[in-house]
Amino acid sequence: MATNLLFALSLFPYLGFLYFLSRTPQMPRLALVGFYTTLLFVGITIPVGIYAEGVYHTSLANVDTLHGGAEAFLTLANVLVALGFRQALNRLPSKPEEPNESL
Repeated sequence: MATNLLFALSLFPYLGFLYFLSRTPQMPRLALVGFYTTLLFVGITIPVGIYAEGVYHTSLANVDTLHGGAEAFLTLANVLVALGFRQALNRLPSKPEEPNESL
């Protein structure tokens, strides 16, 4: 019970994080979509977890098909964040390397 309350309360800092991140002009758009997809993962996991408890009388982690489907959204979110930052790094102007001055 306390874990569920802590989980629910943890959404507020994440929502604040998304609020400020979405107002940062340097934030890569694709990475921002990935962070919002993480929120979608949470939104999907909660009802699927309730379903697993109600139908299978066990936690979501013990129902492989439901758990795998929910985790697919987390994987998608992680890929979007990584690709977004990779895209941003590739857009940076290349800087000539300085000569190595070793003695």
